[in-house]
Amino acid sequence: MKFSIKKELLLDSLLKVSKAISTKNLIPVLAGIKFELKKKKLTLTASDNDITIQSIIESTNDEDFKIENEGSIIIQGRYILDIVRKLPAEYINIEVIDDLKILIYTENSEFNLNGISDSEYPNINLEESKKKIEMSAATLKSIVFQTAFASSNEESKPVLTGINFNIVGDILECNSTDSYRLARKVIKLSKSSDENYNIVIPSHNLVEFTKIIGSDDENVELHIFNNKILFKTGNLKFESRLINGTYPNTSNLLPNDSLLVVSTNLNDLYNVIDRVSILTSDKEKNIVTLETEGNTLILKSSSMEIGRVEEKMMISKNNDENIKISFSSKYMMEALKSFQTENIELHFVGEIKPILIKSEDDETLTQLVLPIRTY
Repeated sequence: MKFSIKKELLLDSLLKVSKAISTKNLIPVLAGIKFELKKKKLTLTASDNDITIQSIIESTNDEDFKIENEGSIIIQGRYILDIVRKLPAEYINIEVIDDLKILIYTENSEFNLNGISDSEYPNINLEESKKKIEMSAATLKSIVFQTAFASSNEESKPVLTGINFNIVGDILECNSTDSYRLARKVIKLSKSSDENYNIVIPSHNLVEFTKIIGSDDENVELHIFNNKILFKTGNLKFESRLINGTYPNTSNLLPNDSLLVVSTNLNDLYNVIDRVSILTSDKEKNIVTLETEGNTLILKSSSMEIGRVEEKMMISKNNDENIKISFSSKYMMEALKSFQTENIELHFVGEIKPILIKSEDDETLTQLVLPIRTY
């Protein structure tokens, strides 16, 4: 294998696939990146058994990417990434000598690395399904941004550590919950799906994928299988395992009617909760109490060791009812942050019933936060 390539081309692909390298993996070869050069294409593959990422660089002109000899080899991931990142030259040459010796050189630098035979690498087949789901990169990013934060970190409930994708026809409903809050995003797909799907994708893996997607205008294909999902966009493939288990039916958590609806400016409410939460402590679950008096919203918190705080702000209400309810400021602020609208609606059903957060300007998104009993 021997080729010369523009540094920025190689570095871009290396940064993407290196997200799948685990230093803790029990299989040493998975600490490497597979370089496969054939048919005027360089394919880089990395995997940690949980996710697999593959990036393809095509040789469209000899200036940016010149191939002399085809071949394949495994190169230690952290070293090749550091070398390529720190080399100052515009072009980098990579050559395999004596089957397992790798020479990386520029005009003034030369690195010699020990490689690993590609025969030791697991057989990875990033197959595509004939029945794919399509959406824009911008849509997938918004789904993950608006739901992933609400998933659980508790490995004792593995199914709650993921985001539930439920596809029926042309409707995709995404749910994420840790039992104390719920984030729901419902979108209409551009094309109806031939099959219905109900899968759970690890939240962490989805977040990692959205970090390496390129332009928001790019198209993302979802290829769904029994135990895995493959995302494809441009020259990038990202495969993730699916979480086994049945996702809880979250629809019955959402109240159908409300006692009171409060409308207010999102940023103003967020900033008030942020200030009031200064005097809460972790052991008290960052509890903030909300109360309405006429068209005034009163938010307060107190701590025996620290002190107390109270703030007021003007609101609009749909009736003369009043409410007093307590909740986690952390959960409420994360829910509010997921909206990208100017105004917000808080739907209250009762003092010990879930708080529903919606916006008239974004009907695709619903957030729910459970109250906390303070007596």
